[in-house]
Amino acid sequence: MKIRLMKVLVWPVATYGCESWTLRKNEETRLEAFEIKGMKKILHVLWTAKKTNEWVLNKAGVKTELLDTVNARKLAYYSHIMEKEIMQGTMPGVCRRGRPCTAWIDNIKLWTGLSVEESVRMTEDRDKWRMYVHGVANPRIEDG
Repeated sequence: MKIRLMKVLVWPVATYGCESWTLRKNEETRLEAFEIKGMKKILHVLWTAKKTNEWVLNKAGVKTELLDTVNARKLAYYSHIMEKEIMQGTMPGVCRRGRPCTAWIDNIKLWTGLSVEESVRMTEDRDKWRMYVHGVANPRIEDG
């Protein structure tokens, strides 16, 4: 019951505006840590107990879902943007030295495994895109 309350009351506040976030590895790690920390609070597990994240998830009887929820919301927002044809261009300018910064569209390309052109074409068929987003955001783990 408390876990459902956390998902309904706390997660929306924590993920407000997540559709526009550019997620790097650091942010993904922080989201996972936030989710586990909330589970530990609910289960009354102290940090001195040195329990693993897997133990906490098994004890709660849940899987990590927060990052998948953020991914699904970003992909749904991407579809909305492509319907309006708002974001189909690039900004002119000079690139900075060093490693390229992670862009918002890079997250979409990484999660879907599609190029920008392929994903734009796929968003034109809304039902097909919804099924694809559901498969990307909620991957099934097959046994054997």
